[in-house]
Amino acid sequence: MRFYPPEKNVGGWDRLLRLIVGPILLIGSAAAILGVIVLSPILVALGVIVGATLTVTGLTQKCPLNNLLGLNTYKSRRTAESETEQENIERPA
Repeated sequence: MRFYPPEKNVGGWDRLLRLIVGPILLIGSAAAILGVIVLSPILVALGVIVGATLTVTGLTQKCPLNNLLGLNTYKSRRTAESETEQENIERPA
């Protein structure tokens, strides 16, 4: 298991959800800081931390927690092409 530099391990729906939920949490936290909505300071801090983490990991496609847990939702073009080739080899003509 490599720790630095981590390979891309965030892709597909995982990345899409991170890029949607992260900014929503950041905007909600900013609205609370500006007084537009009322939230407890703990929720605001949690929103900033989680929102920033989701946004950064979605943009960079690298998540240290995924790396530690051995999770990988990223599919490179080479991996997708080799899987397609493998499927073609396994299918009888």
